[in-house]
Amino acid sequence: MRAHDRATPRRVVRGPIASLRRLDRLLMRRAHAIDSPDLDRVLVRITTAANYWRLWLAIAALLALLGGRRGRAAAGRGVLALVIAAVTTNGPVKLLTRRRRPAPSVRPALIRMPRSPSFPSGHSAAAFAFAAAAAGELPELAPVLGTLAVAVGYSRVHTGVHYPSDVAAGAAIGIGSAALSRRLVGHHDAPVVAAAGSPAGNGRVPSDDPAW
Repeated sequence: MRAHDRATPRRVVRGPIASLRRLDRLLMRRAHAIDSPDLDRVLVRITTAANYWRLWLAIAALLALLGGRRGRAAAGRGVLALVIAAVTTNGPVKLLTRRRRPAPSVRPALIRMPRSPSFPSGHSAAAFAFAAAAAGELPELAPVLGTLAVAVGYSRVHTGVHYPSDVAAGAAIGIGSAALSRRLVGHHDAPVVAAAGSPAGNGRVPSDDPAW
C-alpha cells in the first residue's frame, strides 16, 4: 500500500510533462515541415537581429530620439523590462531547468545551436518584455511591437533552437517583466501624472546572450 501511494504522485507529475513534450515535438515537426527558403531567410534575419538585444535597443534609440517625452518613457521602460527578463531567464530559471536543446526532427537547425539551456527562450522573454513595456507607454505601437515579438518567438522554433514551450515560457516571463517595470517606474501617459510626482526612471544595462 505504501509503495502504491508513493508511485501515484510520480505518475501524476510525469503525465502532463510527457504530454507537453509530445506537443512540443508535434509543433516543431509541423514548423520544420514548412518548405519555404524565403521564409527561412526572413526568420533567420529576424532571430539574428534580436541577438544581443540589437533589435530592441535600436527601437528604443529611435523612440528616445524621435518620440518626445512619451517616446523616452517608452524606451526607458522597455530597456528596464529587458534587464528584468534577462536576469530572470539567464539566472534562476535556466540554471534550475537545464533543458537540452531540441534534436533535429525534420531538418537540421538553420542557425548555430546555442550551448545554453533551452528553457525558457531568452529571445522570446526579451521580445515580449520590450514590446509589452514600450506599448504600455505608447499603446499605438502595440500592433507593430506585438507582431515583432511574435515573429521573434516563432523564429526560435522555426530555426530549430527552441521548443514551443520554451517560447511560451519566455513570453510569459517577458510580459511579467513588463508589468514589474511599470510598478517600478510608474506610467507616463499623461502630463498630469508627471506633475503629480509620479516616479520616473529607466534601466540601461545592455546585456544579452545570443545563446538564448
